[in-house]
Amino acid sequence: MTATLATSDPVLLDFAEEVGDTGPVAVEGGRTRWSLGGSPAEGTRLVRAPTGLVDYAPDEMTVTVRAGTTVAELHAALAEKGQRTALTDRGGTVGGALAVGENDLRALGRGLVRNSLLQIRYVSAEGRIISSGGPTVKNVSGFDLPRLMVGSLGTLGLLAEAIIRTNPIPPVSQWLAAGDADPFAAYDRLLAPSAVLWDGASTWIQLEGHGQDVADQQRLLDDIGHFTEVPASEVGEGPDPCPVALPDHRWSLAPGELASLERGELGRFVAVIGLGLVFADRPQPVRPLSPEVAEVSGRLKQNFDPTGRLNPGRDPGRK
Repeated sequence: MTATLATSDPVLLDFAEEVGDTGPVAVEGGRTRWSLGGSPAEGTRLVRAPTGLVDYAPDEMTVTVRAGTTVAELHAALAEKGQRTALTDRGGTVGGALAVGENDLRALGRGLVRNSLLQIRYVSAEGRIISSGGPTVKNVSGFDLPRLMVGSLGTLGLLAEAIIRTNPIPPVSQWLAAGDADPFAAYDRLLAPSAVLWDGASTWIQLEGHGQDVADQQRLLDDIGHFTEVPASEVGEGPDPCPVALPDHRWSLAPGELASLERGELGRFVAVIGLGLVFADRPQPVRPLSPEVAEVSGRLKQNFDPTGRLNPGRDPGRK
């Protein structure tokens, strides 16, 4: 996607002026993932991204929102039209959720964060507003800069505004549970589950959609295990609502590695089948980047932030 220098929005221009072009700087949001990848270096100046909903097109299923807006505020506005986004509400901001790039455990139904971002405006290390992407996928070409920014922890640019894809809130949402089911067989059998969870013994599945579709999908599980419906009162609250208590630490693994999980290295775990996301008792060891990936990452950082002023102390490779 082509990046351009273009905006007459005084709010974004004021943000760019505040960021400036010298000295270490980072955006402060809700601090819900503040130490992920390392903490900002001492002496880093903290700024706040602009807030507010800029434009919402329910029929086009897109929303333009400033990065300092909380995810809760965004989803409250979208819910009035029966829509939501792929962003997880951890009490933080839209910009923070994109910079961290963590997927919701129900991402099979909600979509991946990286795929939901259509366009960004960010402040570069030179203090300029950069715009990249477009409100629809088919009218852009070139390098996919928005996806690169997802998960970059603000080390390549400071997010100011984003156009995000929305999706409908389904009329029916039902969790199912079974203690005798193969989660991988269930995942393969179902057309579009919103989540398939497994703790090494029990399986939980979330089905969403119209009532008849959910019922049809549930029948597909009859010969895989004895699934029972989980009452809404037994589904937890918070950023990852589900019928099972989740351990504190998030692991990222290849989806194909989940079938061989055992409790030794991870302690108690809950794996999200199809995503490679695992919640575990123990933190995931930091895995060194391959020499090839480290070289590419270093070149990107040098090109985007040659003086290292954006979020110093943070390293996406240590998430």
